[in-house]
Formats: sequence, C-alpha cells, structure tokens
Amino acid sequence: MQPEFWQQRWAHHEIGFHQPVPTPQLLAHWPALGVPAGAQVFVPLCGKSLDLAWLAGQGYRVLGVELSQIAVDEFFAEHGLVPAVERTRYGLHHRAGAIELICGDAFGLDAEALAGCAAVFDRAALIALPPDMRQRYAGTLYAQLPAGCRGLLVTLEYPQAERAGPPFSVDEAEVRALYAPHWDVARLERQPILPGQPGFVSGASRLATAAYALTRR
Repeated sequence: MQPEFWQQRWAHHEIGFHQPVPTPQLLAHWPALGVPAGAQVFVPLCGKSLDLAWLAGQGYRVLGVELSQIAVDEFFAEHGLVPAVERTRYGLHHRAGAIELICGDAFGLDAEALAGCAAVFDRAALIALPPDMRQRYAGTLYAQLPAGCRGLLVTLEYPQAERAGPPFSVDEAEVRALYAPHWDVARLERQPILPGQPGFVSGASRLATAAYALTRR
C-alpha cells in the first residue's frame, strides 16, 4: 500500500482497524515474554492504538512510528498529553512521558534508531501490507532490531481469495518463512473469530487470529 492510501484513510476517518480496547493477545501473552520493566518497546505502524498507553502503563518506554500526523495528534489529545516535538532525520518526534511517537516512514528507521528496543509488538503492521511489502518489512525493518529483541506478533488468517486486503491474511507458513532466517518463532495461539464478534473481517467465510512469540538471534 502506498503512503497516500493510509493518509486518506485517516483523513476520512476510515479506521476500522482501530480497536477501542487494548489487544486481547497483548494482555494474554505479553507477560510471558519476560521483557524487563523499563525496557523500550517498538510499535510499528502504531496509529493511535490503545496498546501504546497500555504498554506505558505497565512500566515500559514506548517507541511508535506512524505515517499519519492525524493519528499521532489524536493519540496525544485523547490521552490528555502535550508532547514535546523535535524533527530528526527519521521524522517528527513527539515525546510525552514514557511514550515517543515518530511521524514518519517506518522503512526509514535504521539500527541506530532502534538500538534501544528490547521488544517489538506488531498487531496491525504486518497484516496491513501486501505480500511484496511484507517481504521488505520483515527483511529490512525487523533486521534493524538488536540481537535478543523479543516480539509479539498478531496475525489474521482467512481465505485471501474471498476479499481484498488490508487487512491481509498471513498464515503460519508465511510467518515462519519471513522471520525464521533471523528470529526464533513460536506460535502461542490460534483462535477462530466468528461473525458478529469484534474483529471479524467482512467478506470472509472463516477467520482466525494467531499470535507468535519472536526472539531475535
């Protein structure tokens, strides 16, 4: 997807991917990753996710990156925060307390920008990207994260031929193909999502969500 696609989605408030509560898989599986309190957690393509505030509330420092200035501004406004703003080569940094959001291109981040990240949480980034961009995302952006970094990845699975993404279907075989060269991958759960349940994708005859633990070698 081109950046303009997401900018238009935010401009027209077409943000069905935004959840009104923290991600259930985050609450269920994050403690088991053993990420030390006070560590920095990277959240790519973060939007204005409530997961950012939840992670900060657990004592972590949060580094998010998001293309849309609207999303960044709405996050801080909705949480009653007034960020300090600074421009760097990565984009426009907004800092308030334990949360730092970069309004910029995730693919523009390098190892220096992510050197302090002990963990990564991905709920809506990988599944937002078409196949060619998923290859680039896992092979370049994730390659910038340091050895020992731990991750929690949440995906969707459905018959891709039944609807056009995003969100896209990413099954376990693809997750392993994308990450296994440099990450240890362990599936934590796979659960069906039934019609009428929160998170169901219209146009799909069946749908499941899966969660994976990642460890950078």
